[in-house]
Amino acid sequence: MSDLKVLVVDDESRMRKLVKDFLVKKDYIVLEAGDGEEALEVFYENKDISLILLDVMMPKKDGFMVLREIRKSSKVPVMMLTAKSDETDELLGFELGVDEYIAKPFSPKILVARVDAILRRANKLDDGIITVGNIQINKPAHIVKVSGNSIDLSFKEFELLVYFVDNIDIALSREKILNNVWNYDYFGDARTIDTHVKKLRAKLGADADYIKTIWGLGYKFVVE
Repeated sequence: MSDLKVLVVDDESRMRKLVKDFLVKKDYIVLEAGDGEEALEVFYENKDISLILLDVMMPKKDGFMVLREIRKSSKVPVMMLTAKSDETDELLGFELGVDEYIAKPFSPKILVARVDAILRRANKLDDGIITVGNIQINKPAHIVKVSGNSIDLSFKEFELLVYFVDNIDIALSREKILNNVWNYDYFGDARTIDTHVKKLRAKLGADADYIKTIWGLGYKFVVE
């Protein structure tokens, strides 16, 4: 992971330092920019940036202007940091090509986990080892350890856990889980998910509460 560069763009120096400190602990190389114009300068000078953490509200050029410019020449993953939960802004960001949003204030540990997840989806992290909270997942070997102890999971339980971890802190509907874990051509009952979640929680033991139930929707994987 030591060769992966993350560009952190935020006009608040304390926020940049906080995020940088946590990313450096995970061996990321961190570049910084304090406004939109500087962000573009750093981006064009460093063609090997693996991910951009981009604040929405900034001087000179806001996050949307920066994202629009970046998308003219690059598909680099972009996570936008926002203090607002405005649906219109979020829709604009997705239309421009943002990969994910995270709202301020946020847990730095969750932010780093989301960075890991985005880079795994972009095939930037290729060792196949995922560690989140007390859980370690070895994807190539299909091995899961909880607090250092191996647990036996069925194929679908394993895929469900990986999907949760790859989408940490995101509320997932049962339909979305079915579509992604059981595939789009699966016509089973959504209760299948509840059954697998119940079994998965039982096997996670003391860490079962990582999987939160979102009543009326589905589930969210949260490590506090």
